[in-house]
Amino acid sequence: MRHNRGVTATPHMDDTSIDSGVPWHYGEPLKEQRAMSRGEVRIDLSHKGVVTVTGEDRHTWLHSLLTQEITSEFSSTHSLILSPHGHIEHDLHIINDGPTVWIIVEPGTAAALTSYLTSMRFMLRVEVQNVTNEFAVVGASGHVQDDRFPTWHSPLAFVKDSQVVDRYVAHRPESWMVTEFVVPRTEIDTALEGHALVGTWAWEAARVRAGVPRLNFESDHKSIPHELGLIAAAVHLNKGCYRGQETIARVYNLGKPPRRLVMLDLDGSTNEMPELGSDVVLDGTVVGRLTSLVQDFEHGPLGLAVVKRSTPTDAVFDVAGISAAQTVIVE
Repeated sequence: MRHNRGVTATPHMDDTSIDSGVPWHYGEPLKEQRAMSRGEVRIDLSHKGVVTVTGEDRHTWLHSLLTQEITSEFSSTHSLILSPHGHIEHDLHIINDGPTVWIIVEPGTAAALTSYLTSMRFMLRVEVQNVTNEFAVVGASGHVQDDRFPTWHSPLAFVKDSQVVDRYVAHRPESWMVTEFVVPRTEIDTALEGHALVGTWAWEAARVRAGVPRLNFESDHKSIPHELGLIAAAVHLNKGCYRGQETIARVYNLGKPPRRLVMLDLDGSTNEMPELGSDVVLDGTVVGRLTSLVQDFEHGPLGLAVVKRSTPTDAVFDVAGISAAQTVIVE
């Protein structure tokens, strides 16, 4: 693990975790959460993937494939790639930086994204490259600038009390306001230098507190954007045709998604923690599953779960024998 200014990074205790390749914390994880909630910190996210798109047709081509409006004018945006039936396949943090569009993706997904995009090139003037081996991601709390690096800012739909209208998320419990920089791998330490450092424990705790879903955690092969609260953040409802658009429009205009995202406040009095993927049970019936879990510096054990829409919004669940009250994220 990387050392910075004499601070030793602690690796993730679970070697099978998707985040195991970067520091989990630097010795005081709860203090790191407080530091992230108060102001700017930096975090090594070099396990994330980076893909570039270049060429004269890059904007119009991406616009035809993605859920978000892509023009030559945007600086950063959040978008999705859907299956023909509207299920989430890729979650993209997109940066428009001169002649290059940079795409930040979850660890282990860059190769599949590159393969899909390459298959969709046809005769258009675009070039797709997986540059994960040459470029890495460094995160920061807040929306900050560093003119040395291409920069992505999380969407305002993830900010508490923002003015963004969201049919599915009436109230966000906390803000997920973060920045991601794309940096050459030789310059990761330079990008981290001079800042308080946090690990993925603090980063994930802030995400869970705000009820922000993560690909392959809250999402599965059946997930549609509506049930995870991603319509306002990552879907443009008035753009031209793209794969999966029919499902987006049908559910938005005529129906309700079959599931909804909730935050779980788990009873921490026993010091026991359930395992990720544990069943969420109500009156003996499985109604969902635990998708994310953190030990929060203010609230204790917090989780996210995706449950059946028919589940009462005031229900108290059982998760592996632990009582869990819910906070509604998606209505």
